[in-house]
Amino acid sequence: MTRYLTFDVFTDAAFSGNPLAVIPDATSLPEELLQKIAAEFNYSETTFVYPPADPAHTARVRIFTPTMEVPFAGHPTIGTAVALARAGHGPDMVLDLGVGPIRAHATASRARFTTAAPLGTLAHPTVGEIAAALSLDPDQIATTAHAPVMATLGLPFTFTELGGRDALAAATPDIAGFRAGNAKYPGALDFAQFCYWRGPDAIHARMFAPLDNIPEDPATGSAAATLGALLAALAGADQSFTVRQGEDMGRPSQIGVSTDGQTVTITGEVCPVMEGSLLL
Repeated sequence: MTRYLTFDVFTDAAFSGNPLAVIPDATSLPEELLQKIAAEFNYSETTFVYPPADPAHTARVRIFTPTMEVPFAGHPTIGTAVALARAGHGPDMVLDLGVGPIRAHATASRARFTTAAPLGTLAHPTVGEIAAALSLDPDQIATTAHAPVMATLGLPFTFTELGGRDALAAATPDIAGFRAGNAKYPGALDFAQFCYWRGPDAIHARMFAPLDNIPEDPATGSAAATLGALLAALAGADQSFTVRQGEDMGRPSQIGVSTDGQTVTITGEVCPVMEGSLLL
């Protein structure tokens, strides 16, 4: 039997934030079972932890969505760092991910990680394409600060600013719109959409990736990191803000974002929820 743990990430309360399953020792699991296990949990991500190739590092971490392995994601990195801290590692650690080593700091209930990956711009989907995917009117999309842009620090999302909190609440994924966008922009995480509104106290956001079996994500740390890098590049100045996500689906989350030159730091709370064994 193989032990598993689950956490709610980017929250300090159970049944909010973004659920994560962690397999703290995946060395005995056959490769062909990893994707099946992730699909069985059906969380936005499941992580599998292995010994690092470099003994100076803490662990090698593989991340799976319900349909694919991904090289990097935010809430799995935060949650897995806390799982490792609770097992006696850290507080400072280096995690080997698909994008390379990531430095993290974790306690039993909170973690942060820093990435210096360069901001990549992949495409500029049109306002009409985004409106179709999100079931919005084109005039609900704001373009003063930036037009919709597909960007990445290791995991690509399309970033779209909306004109108001009501527009954010009204966003609803349209499968036909997502399929059309995915066909036009292949290789970009199934046209995953991160839309946001800048409120007086925080950036309010939602993320949709229905073609990856994630109708809506309660908290998306990798997208928040990329948004931080994007806004810093647009402003020509470092940024520090909180992303509030998941409120429209009843799982409120808070993601801390700060930039320092090319580096982006993501911070969040983590709440343990369950543990058990895979009967495999």
